[in-house]
Amino acid sequence: MVKRLIFVTSPPACGKTRLSKKLATELKHIVYLDKDTLIPLSKQIFAVAGEEYNRSSEFFEKEIRDYEYEVILDLAFESLRYADLVMVNAPFTREIRDDEYIGALRAKLAEAGAKLTVIWVVTDPEVCHQRMIDRNSDRDTWKLEHWDEYLSTVNFTIPENLRDPDDELSLILYHNSTDEMAEEDFAKIMEHFKDYD
Repeated sequence: MVKRLIFVTSPPACGKTRLSKKLATELKHIVYLDKDTLIPLSKQIFAVAGEEYNRSSEFFEKEIRDYEYEVILDLAFESLRYADLVMVNAPFTREIRDDEYIGALRAKLAEAGAKLTVIWVVTDPEVCHQRMIDRNSDRDTWKLEHWDEYLSTVNFTIPENLRDPDDELSLILYHNSTDEMAEEDFAKIMEHFKDYD
């Protein structure tokens, strides 16, 4: 059975964490990694540098963002040595639309005897807005205070470039604007991974 690195991804507040934790609970023998686990380290970098904590800032983009992704992927590849399924919960907003990045990642996974699955969480932007308000997290402060500006920088379209015609699990859609849609698609995802039980 081929190993799988699963990205659960979408713009912030679409429902990645809820889905990821539910999958991690239901699927057997899976390693679950959440990039938000690295936030305390990132906050410390802001503090030491004397910078305001703002994950939408130029400082974050230059000094922190890419390193968070590098670390979480290093952890994922290490985990693939011991598990058939490794799931990473993270936006990967730029990476998933970068064909060169995805190609290099798939090549590295092939060397490890693994393939990439991306579960894209499809959610209406206004639903995301309300969820962001409801979760009341300091990571969202700037986004909520500058919602229109933030929204203009976010791509909610399905990343069809990820779809591999030779791999039905390359791109899976999870519609999450309503509970009914989410339940229906969750059942489909579980069916996709039934052979990993």
